[in-house]
Amino acid sequence: MKSLILLLCLAQLWGCHSAPPGPEMNYRQLNCDDPETEQAALVAVDYLNSHLLQGYKHTLNQIDKVKVWPRQPFGEVFEVEIDTLETTCHALDPTPLANCTVRQLEEHAVEGDCDFQILKQDGQFSVLSAKCDSSPADSAEDVRKVCPDCPLLAPLNDSRVVHAAEAALAAFNAQSNGSYFQLVEISRAQLVPLPASTRVEFAVAATDCVAKEVTDPAKCNLLAEKQYGFCKATLTEKLGGEEVAVTCTVFQTQPVVPQPQPTGTNATVPTLVAVDPAAPVSPPASLPTASLVVGPMVVAAHLRPPLHRAHYDLRHAFSGVASVESTSGETFHLGKRPKVAQPGVAGTADPVVPPCPGRIRYFKV
Repeated sequence: MKSLILLLCLAQLWGCHSAPPGPEMNYRQLNCDDPETEQAALVAVDYLNSHLLQGYKHTLNQIDKVKVWPRQPFGEVFEVEIDTLETTCHALDPTPLANCTVRQLEEHAVEGDCDFQILKQDGQFSVLSAKCDSSPADSAEDVRKVCPDCPLLAPLNDSRVVHAAEAALAAFNAQSNGSYFQLVEISRAQLVPLPASTRVEFAVAATDCVAKEVTDPAKCNLLAEKQYGFCKATLTEKLGGEEVAVTCTVFQTQPVVPQPQPTGTNATVPTLVAVDPAAPVSPPASLPTASLVVGPMVVAAHLRPPLHRAHYDLRHAFSGVASVESTSGETFHLGKRPKVAQPGVAGTADPVVPPCPGRIRYFKV
């Protein structure tokens, strides 16, 4: 009996010790279309794209949920759930996101679903933690309803897809008077039934070899100051052979990125060069000696995608990225039922929740 009483006393003492001091933590709910919410969401999208090394840039489509927690001793933490859409700009493309086209449903669009925790302190937003995944926006059946004849996404390791990418790159290198380019990744592919053909998009990188002089591609090395490109190709099956059409955009290496300028100054926009396989490509020697690629850098080249993957899943975007989520974990406790802080509403058991999800910027998926 004494042991039981002692155990109960210890349990009570432990409960008092583990309970957070002070009143129960409050969070405030913003409208999903509130300018402050949208600012946090755009910071999240920028963070996502800055960590993409493969696939395509994403843009904000809808804000699903938002909660704003106080953070001790200063600032607030925004918990934001957002939906994104894949654009046609590759992750290595230095084109500003605002100038990138959103991929449409009939092209078998890809959507992202992301959860972010974002710290706002002294008017500045910074990402604490991020988690995303992505999937084709519609099933094959839904795409067929919108466009019965539109081709669907194909697995990137399909033998026809790999062959089309390799044949297209070989054709491009054969007609180039500049650098020899290597395959970085196959980014997207579609199989077209009539005429029987394969559409493929892939990223490439320049090497220290001249295309016309290459005898052993294995001896070619990527340039120290990386130069990337992005290609679109169609391989059409013909009687007695096949026909390849390929167009590549080479992202020229840029001068050292200047420091951010005050509002109102002119910004330098990276130059994009559309290259036809029959046109010469300037060799690396003609480029500035002090240069680097604007945007994220490829750490490793993946010549073969994971089995049956038809798109780059955003869940891999933050692999190896350190999260400081624990720093905010001491401030709010998501496991508890919190009080909702509503301006002008005191002591309401069921407060009016601001409109969420927010507006759709492109199309509903």
